[in-house]
Amino acid sequence: MWAWIITATFLISLLSFIGALVLFLREKIMNKILMLLVSFSAGALIGGAFLHLIPEAIHEIGVDESSLLLAFSYLLIGFCTFFVLEQLISWHHHHATSHPKIMPFSYLILFSDGIHNFIDGLVIAAAFMLNLHIGATTSLAIALHEIPQEIGDFGILIHGGFDKVKALILNYISAVSVVFGGIVGFILYEQLGSSIAFLLPFAAGNFIYISSTDLIPEIRFKESLVRSLIRFIVFLCGIGLMIIIRFTSHH
Repeated sequence: MWAWIITATFLISLLSFIGALVLFLREKIMNKILMLLVSFSAGALIGGAFLHLIPEAIHEIGVDESSLLLAFSYLLIGFCTFFVLEQLISWHHHHATSHPKIMPFSYLILFSDGIHNFIDGLVIAAAFMLNLHIGATTSLAIALHEIPQEIGDFGILIHGGFDKVKALILNYISAVSVVFGGIVGFILYEQLGSSIAFLLPFAAGNFIYISSTDLIPEIRFKESLVRSLIRFIVFLCGIGLMIIIRFTSHH
C-alpha cells in the first residue's frame, strides 16, 4: 500500500503541469474543454462521495447511532473546512482582477491549494490503507477535479504577474504537498490504526462542497439550453463512472 500511496499522490502532483495547456490552446477552445471537464469532475466528486466514501466509512466505523452521528459530524467538518479554504481562494479571485500586480494574492492561492493538496494526500493514504478499491476510486475522483482546477490556477498565476516558468514551478511546489500528505497519512495510520477511517467522511464533505458550491454553479443554465443539456449529460457521465466502478468492484 505504501507504493500505491506514493504512486497515486505523485501522479496527481504531476497534474499541476497540465495548466500549461492554456498557453497552447485558443481561449475559446480552452473554455469549452474546461467546462466539460468541470461538468465531468462535478459528477465524479458527487458520485465518489455518495457511492464510495460515505458507504465505506459507514462500513468501517459502524452502523449504530453514535457511530453514524460521529461519521456525519466529520462529513460536516470536512464541508466547513473547505468552505473556509474556498473563502481564502475566492478572496484572491475577487482581488486579482482589480489588482493584477499584487503578488500576495497569488501566493495566497498557492498556500491555500497547498493545504488543500496536503489534505487530499491524507485522504488518499487513509483510503488506500482501508482497501485498494476505495484508494483507487478516491484518487481518481481527486485527479478528475485537479485537472480543471490546475488549468484555472495556472491562468490565475499568470494573470497575477508571474512569468510562465515561475508559475509552473510554484504551482508544482503547491501540488507536491499531496505527496507529503500521503506520507503523513501512512505514518498516521501506523499510529492511529482504523480510526483514520474518519478521514473518509471528512473527504466526502470536501467532495460535496467542491462539487455543489464551486463546480455545479459553473455548469448551470447560463448560455443556451443545448449547451446546458450537454454539460448535464457529461455531469451524469461522471456519476455513471463512479456507479460502474462501484458495481464492478463488487463482482
